[in-house]
Amino acid sequence: MTALHGHRPWGAVLDAGTGRSSMRWLLGLDTERWTAVTGSQAMADNTRREAGERMRPQDRLVVGNWIDPELLAGERYDTVLADYLLGAIEGFAPYWQDRLFERLRPLVGRRLYVLGLEPYVPRLPTDADGRLVNEIGRLRDACLLLAEDRPYREYPLDWTLRHLERAGFRIVDAEAIPIRYGERFVHSQLDMCVQAAGKLRDRRLAAPLLAHVADLRARALAHVAREGGLRHGHDYIVTAEPA
Repeated sequence: MTALHGHRPWGAVLDAGTGRSSMRWLLGLDTERWTAVTGSQAMADNTRREAGERMRPQDRLVVGNWIDPELLAGERYDTVLADYLLGAIEGFAPYWQDRLFERLRPLVGRRLYVLGLEPYVPRLPTDADGRLVNEIGRLRDACLLLAEDRPYREYPLDWTLRHLERAGFRIVDAEAIPIRYGERFVHSQLDMCVQAAGKLRDRRLAAPLLAHVADLRARALAHVAREGGLRHGHDYIVTAEPA
């Protein structure tokens, strides 16, 4: 993304869906000021710890929901980052994703960067890597639904491009980035299953579910060790400017 931005000044930056990863990137930029928004108080606390003493007086960390019309009303930023925000919104404003870019449009002074994940759960791949990634995603989402939580709802690149244009943006660039998942992915996704199983009221269901999680974890980790990762799917990054 830094390469895409070139020598342009970052100016005032809005991280519209912050987390520890995007905060680390943001802190490495030469910005005039930044505002970082999250819908979760726990995420805000983690992100504040990540920023630590590098957070300047002019910087802000805000807990809010983009469905609220008063959130950052009247403000404008040179650069806006929507870092995997589209998929995460399902947990805070379900079925509202088609309004996100329209909501962000008045805040974008110069450039918007959208990072997303091409959905892999709905597909049924035939290669070994893809089958394992798909199986992990389906099991994760099933566990979250059984625990009365909401899985992320990712959207494909073509959907994102259409809705950016409808919201009044001009597409400058769009790139797909192939993914190779490793041990961190396997553990992070299946650990969500373990946490979800702990919330189940029916303990007769939890035991075989946990056994299935353990079996899938062992198979996936063995494949990662043998093949050097799970090569499947892609992330994407879109550069857009107000039309």
